[in-house]
Amino acid sequence: MRVLTTLEMLQSRERVRGRELAERLEVSVRTVQRYIMRLQDLGVPVESTRGPGGAYRLQPGFRMPPLMLGTEEAFALALGLDALASFGLSEIAVASTAARSKLNRVIPVAIAAHVEAVRAVLDLELPRRVVHAGIDSLVTLASGVHSSQQVHLEYVDGDGVSTDRTVNPWGLIQHEGRWFLAAYCCLREAPRVFRVDRMQAVELIREAFEPPPPFDLRAFLYERMALVEAPWDVEVRICGPFTTVESRLPRAFAILSPEGDGTVARFTTSDLDDTAVTLLTVGYAVEIRRPEALRNAFRRVAMRAEAVASS
Repeated sequence: MRVLTTLEMLQSRERVRGRELAERLEVSVRTVQRYIMRLQDLGVPVESTRGPGGAYRLQPGFRMPPLMLGTEEAFALALGLDALASFGLSEIAVASTAARSKLNRVIPVAIAAHVEAVRAVLDLELPRRVVHAGIDSLVTLASGVHSSQQVHLEYVDGDGVSTDRTVNPWGLIQHEGRWFLAAYCCLREAPRVFRVDRMQAVELIREAFEPPPPFDLRAFLYERMALVEAPWDVEVRICGPFTTVESRLPRAFAILSPEGDGTVARFTTSDLDDTAVTLLTVGYAVEIRRPEALRNAFRRVAMRAEAVASS
């Protein structure tokens, strides 16, 4: 508790003399020196000046509240650090390990033992595919979103073609192991979704833009992904209630809308056979509106299913 009190005093003052700390804590100056060393061992950047007027201060810009955590709070932090692996942020793996070590050093031994016991038997299932994004790129993009300032990108599309883009960044979102940026593209003069892992260079150019009205970032992403440029434009009516169909289809698979007692799905695809298989998993009859080639895809899937059943 006296070490924490020392930290509180350092945070509340520009500089504190060693003797003043000793009087407040009712200990010797030498004991204060041990408290300061303890804080430094925990990674708190305490600076000192020697001599009769010797004093201590925290490094400029550093502020940290005392970590007096209960079991649930400590477990929440530890689990959050473990879960970073699923966010496509491999560059902060070392930082998260260091943060966990600091956490273990400042929480009580009994609580640390409970947390480690749970973590030892806990197996976090990561997304099937995680595509890592650069931390520097994410920080720059987030700064642009927050301050409504344009960002310059060197972007490589799915065909490997590189273009220079100036964008108005609207928001960042993580979906299925990938990071995406929703933005207005000045080159295409239209809203776009960009994969952060395809950005070769990201630079904040500090040209302000008018932010868009509040909008649903996740819905924007799903709509753009469902209607991404592809050979086939599909529209079907699924003979099942909207809420049930929505829960059974993969996220961002299609734009869904209720129609009577059924659900209309619109999307694009480059693989009609895969589309047929996905629609069959919903468990309701499907009425094909376009394209006619989707009927042949269902026939091919049915033939493969029949072959398996007959083998």
